[in-house]
Amino acid sequence: MAEEVRAPLAGNIWSVLVEVGAKVEEEDELIIIEAMKMENLVYSPCAGTIKEIRVKKGDKVEEDDVMVVIE
Repeated sequence: MAEEVRAPLAGNIWSVLVEVGAKVEEEDELIIIEAMKMENLVYSPCAGTIKEIRVKKGDKVEEDDVMVVIE
C-alpha cells in the first residue's frame, strides 16, 4: 500500500533529498521546507521505495499537499 507524505506546513521547498526509486527507512530525511526563515525537515513515515516525487526545489506548498509517495 502506498503511503503519501504530506506537507506539515505551508512554505517553499528548499531541497529534495531523495530520488524516485530510492530505498528509505522510517525517519529518513526526505525534504527540507523553508517557512518563516526556518528550515523544517520532513521525515519518512515508513520504510519503502520512493514511487513518486510531486515537488521540486523552489515549489511552494500548502499544508497537507502531497509531496512524496512511498511504496
